[in-house]
Formats: sequence, structure tokens, C-alpha cells
Amino acid sequence: MSRILIVDDKEMMRDSVATMLARKGHTVTVAAGAEPALAKLAERTFDVLITDLQMPEMDGLALLAEVRRHDEQLPVIFMTAYGTVETAVAALKNGAFDYLTKPFSGDELLLSVDRALERARLLKENQILRAAASPAGSPAHRHRMIGDGPCMRALKNHLGRIADSHGTVLVSGESGTGKEVAARWIHEHSPRASMPFLAINCAALSTSLLESELFGHEKGAFTGADRLRKGRFEIADGGTLLLDEISEIAPAIQAKLLRVLQERSFERVGSSSSRAVDVRIIATTNRDLPAEVARGAFREDLYFRINVLPVVMPPLRQIIEEVTEMVPHFLEQVASREGRPVKSIEPAALDLMRQYPWPGNVRELQNVCERAVVLTTQDVIKATLIEPWLQARGTRRPASMIEAAPLATDLQMDLGVVCDGSLTLEDVERETIIATLVRNNGHRQRSAAALGIGVRTLGLKLKKWKEQQIVSETL
Repeated sequence: MSRILIVDDKEMMRDSVATMLARKGHTVTVAAGAEPALAKLAERTFDVLITDLQMPEMDGLALLAEVRRHDEQLPVIFMTAYGTVETAVAALKNGAFDYLTKPFSGDELLLSVDRALERARLLKENQILRAAASPAGSPAHRHRMIGDGPCMRALKNHLGRIADSHGTVLVSGESGTGKEVAARWIHEHSPRASMPFLAINCAALSTSLLESELFGHEKGAFTGADRLRKGRFEIADGGTLLLDEISEIAPAIQAKLLRVLQERSFERVGSSSSRAVDVRIIATTNRDLPAEVARGAFREDLYFRINVLPVVMPPLRQIIEEVTEMVPHFLEQVASREGRPVKSIEPAALDLMRQYPWPGNVRELQNVCERAVVLTTQDVIKATLIEPWLQARGTRRPASMIEAAPLATDLQMDLGVVCDGSLTLEDVERETIIATLVRNNGHRQRSAAALGIGVRTLGLKLKKWKEQQIVSETL
């Protein structure tokens, strides 16, 4: 729905224009002069500004000049009863989009507004494409969640419930498990699907650059800021913003991000004016955020703010049966992109893939499929082709024999996803910990190091399970 600001010192004119636009479904805000209009523009983003030209204290041209200091793209339509060629030329030269001479018809007004909105839409699309093409983002396209086993069905049902809401989402999981795919799937199945989706890799940018990318900056805010720049929050207004690897954000940016989540407003770098924003946040991490909070590396209040709707992406070894469906999909995807014939895969090769632990998860599987499509000279991908690639990463073992698998998090326990048809991820976690302790003769420090967790975290888990009387008191 379009947001339009109408500025005129005459109440009857303001109300008349507002009524015509409201009847067409636009969200209309009115201001009795330039100063209150600037205050409203500082508070939130509008799609079109319609202003009278002749007003006391500050006229329309002066208002336009002030607007252009903070927003170079907002379409501005002038209204005046004193229309002359000279005034029209001056307005257009100063960046006005259109010029209406009073009295004008409702059709003239609506046509001008429609054209202004179309221009704003194209400009925003260009911004989104530039942002998505930068190193901090990636282009959006329709995403699928591949797999139909018990674990994947439970995950997709969970994602579907989350997609219907507007709450903040935290997607956790090992690297390569498809956290960004899940985030895009949520957006594409949400009420915001027609609005922008932007992603930013928090680990890839310095603190100062990340701040500017997220919140934008005013002209002259720092050396090299030769023009105003809108940040991801502003560009994604109404849509979804993915904060990839949120655990890597510096404490100073964590504080600013917390304010956005609490107050739904932000300030551009170099500005003291707050701007309202309606953006759904989806954050991803491959770290144990509660452990990061415990060691002071991540704000506890921010963790609670983003951990509203948790999603945990299972590692591929826990949903190994899905390889059967994933492999043909990836082979077809690569063949289509490379302009090559679609390859089939022999059963022996699939069996080989189902026995491999996939330490790189789905991303590694995709890479193997791409390599097979590009390098094979046959119509069928043979086990003999891919076996050396898998052996290069380590000895193959059936997934059921993998020891010391990375831990499920508390979020996985909350989700209660059932993998392998019977065990929950908490069961898998508990059995992994017990097996590792037994292998290390009960030595907690060595066991914690092997599991990749802190000794305190290990102790707390054991204490909890002992209280529930589901593990031995001797552990």
C-alpha cells in the first residue's frame, strides 16, 4: 500500500486531495506546512510527496530543496494556483516530478500519482538489485526445501507456521545446511512475499561499513560520503532483511540493532533524526549463541529479541535419506545453468553418497553434483567418478556409525524435530555426549573439546539430564 504525504496550508485543499487518494486505497498523511511536513519525513518513509507551491514561511521550492538534502529519489508533485511556465521550469529543474495547476481534476491527480509511484517502484527495484549484487547480498529467486522424510516434513511444517507470522526469526545450524535457503523460503511464503528481500553478510564487512550498509548515511557523515545513501533497513521497508551470521556483529552495532528491533526505528549515520521502518528480521548463525552470550561476545538482550521464532537446520548426516531426492534436483539445476544435458546417476553412486557423512553438509553435496556434471563424459554418473572425491575428505562410514556428531542446540530441542523416524535431536545430542565421555574415560575437558562446546555447557547439560534421571549419576 502506497504512503503519500500531502502538504498545503489550506485545510480544504488538503482534505480534498487526501479524500481522493484515500478512496483509491492509498495511505495518506497530511501536513499544514513545510515544517510539520519535514518532521513527518524525518519520522518515516513516504512513496510520494504532494505539496502546494505557495505557502507562508517556507514555500514549496524551499521544501523541495530540504527534501533533496535527505532523499534524492522521493517523487515530489507540486500544486499551485499560480501556474506559469517559469515556475514550472524552476520546479522541474530543482527535481520536481510533476506540476499540477489548480483547479485540477481527480483524474489528473491520480494519473500523476500513479506515474510517480511507478517511477518510485523502478528506483527501488534498482536499489534492491544493486544491494543484492554487492558482496554483502545475493539475488533472490524462488527456493525449494528438498526432501520428504520425517525430519524434513516436520521442518517444512514449522517453517510454514513461521512464514504466516511477522515475528523475528533466528535460523541456526552448521555451515552449509541451507540457513539462507530457509530464510528466503520463509519470505517467499509470507504476507511480505511481494515486498523486498535483502540479505547482508555480517561477517564480510567491517564495523563502520556494516553500520553504513544497514542504516545508510547522510551526505558528509564521514570522509568519502559525498552523497546520501539509504541503508538496507530503509530499502527493505515493508519486506524482509536477512542478517547472515549475526554472531559476527560488533557490540556497537548490536546496540543499534537492538534499538531497531525494540522501537522499529533507526538513524542514518550522521543524522539525529529517527526514521520509522517496518522490516521483518531473519537472522542466521552457525554458532552456539547462548554460549556466545555466556562469554560476553553477544548481547543477551539482543539474543532474546531475535530468538522469537527459532529454526534449526539439521546437518545432512541426520537426514541422509534425503540425498536420494537432493542429488537429481542438483544435477538438473547445474545442467540447466551450464546448458548441458541432464545426467542420471547410477544406484551404486547414490549408495556411496548415502554412506558419506558430508561434513560440508548440503553445500558440499551441491559441489560434488556440480563437479560430476561438468567433468563426466558419460550420460550416467558412475560411483567410480565420485568415490575419490569423497575419500579425499576422509574414510566413508554409514551415517549411523558417525561418532561425536556436532551438538543439537536448545533450539533444536524446542523444535522437537524427529530424525531417522524415531530419535529426536535431543536424543541424538545426549547419545553423542555420552559416547564421547565414555571414549574419553569421563574426562569432561577433553570431551568438551572434542564436541566443540564449553566445559560449563557440558556440565549444565549433564546436570539437567541427571535431574531428569535419564543419564547415569557416574558421568
